[in-house]
Amino acid sequence: MMRYRNVDARSRREAPNLGMAKSTRVGEAGGQWADFEGVALPHLESLFRLALWLERDRHAAEDLVQETFAQALQSFHRFEPGTNCRAWLVSILQHLRSNRRRTLARQPPLSDVGDLEEQLAETLAYEPPTPEGISEEEVLLALKKLPSAFQEVIVLADVEQFSYKEIAEILGIPLGTVMSRLHRARKLLRTELAAYANARGIGRGAARAVSS
Repeated sequence: MMRYRNVDARSRREAPNLGMAKSTRVGEAGGQWADFEGVALPHLESLFRLALWLERDRHAAEDLVQETFAQALQSFHRFEPGTNCRAWLVSILQHLRSNRRRTLARQPPLSDVGDLEEQLAETLAYEPPTPEGISEEEVLLALKKLPSAFQEVIVLADVEQFSYKEIAEILGIPLGTVMSRLHRARKLLRTELAAYANARGIGRGAARAVSS
């Protein structure tokens, strides 16, 4: 399983100030805000890192995170204490992002994603090994070439380290779809990395040494 420590150097910058006006808290019990502040706000940097990766634009990521936390505050009475708050916040973020993309007519229908997965299943019968000597930055560049549906599942599983069940809840898809999509996404990523390595001669020296 692939793990990535640094998704994007820009995401290491200071997370945005949510800038919630006091009016946002009007009508909220002081105890609820205190609970929200203690349980949800510690995940701000993590959500901003994810939003920055998904949006590729700092201002868009800031807007998305601010809207996520504003909606989370309004819905905090529905959060179940003791459950994974970060997963709950990411599911809100993903829902808002999906609504935005549909509004802008940039979100492909789910049937298109399914068709793409079926095409990949047919064309990626061979699964190349992950090349040695590939840097983390080169892995991230290859990841950015994948379709967004496959990027999302890899980032959630291998970067944010959510479980299959949590990813299914975040994306609103069946558990089996998560598993098959992640398998195909990793296979596609390894194919991209193998092509990159071959084009640059990475690993050839080791291969020649083995063959000799």
